[in-house]
Amino acid sequence: MTDGTPNLRELNKRRTRLAISHAATRLFIEQGFDRTTIAEVAAAAGVAKMTVTNHFPRKEDLFLDRHEELVSGLARTVAGRAPGESALAALRRECLAAIDRHDPSLGFAGADFARTITESPALAARLREIHEQSEDALGTALAEATDSPPADLTARLAAALLAAVHRTLFAEVFRRVLAGEEHEKISDAVRAAAVRAFDQLEGSLGGYAVRPSP
Repeated sequence: MTDGTPNLRELNKRRTRLAISHAATRLFIEQGFDRTTIAEVAAAAGVAKMTVTNHFPRKEDLFLDRHEELVSGLARTVAGRAPGESALAALRRECLAAIDRHDPSLGFAGADFARTITESPALAARLREIHEQSEDALGTALAEATDSPPADLTARLAAALLAAVHRTLFAEVFRRVLAGEEHEKISDAVRAAAVRAFDQLEGSLGGYAVRPSP
């Protein structure tokens, strides 16, 4: 479609991908990630095994199906910061909003979902890799925001500090989810910690990568 509306083929692809993801999530939670095969996922979703691998080349991403969003999220926030807003201020604003809405990108999930990840070395390793890729993407975005070379050391150091806040909050939310705490209680506790963390970085990064005003 020329107006940007998805055509029928694209809609069918999305429906198939969603059906595969839902079937995989159910089986992984019921049977465990490592004990579930791609063939079982395909059968549960009513598709061919090759269809599963075409949509999800990595088995881990059947469960962590929002990996692309997680990898690009911090970088997108920096790229979309408002005029006069620093990278830190933009990331702080979005992080607090994500906590308030109990966003899965910060670890808010069901206990079964969190437990499935922690019980699988493969999923835990993939989650660490996603966080590392997110930090790399943020470093690239900060270098672009400051008109610096892609490997600029200042941008990479800033990315490491800012991504560490997100990664640490994610781990704490996950820990509390596994302990059976309600999302609202988790949100209250983690929000206060997030505010303190960004306050501590304000002195060093508060004036870094500020988008010029018109």
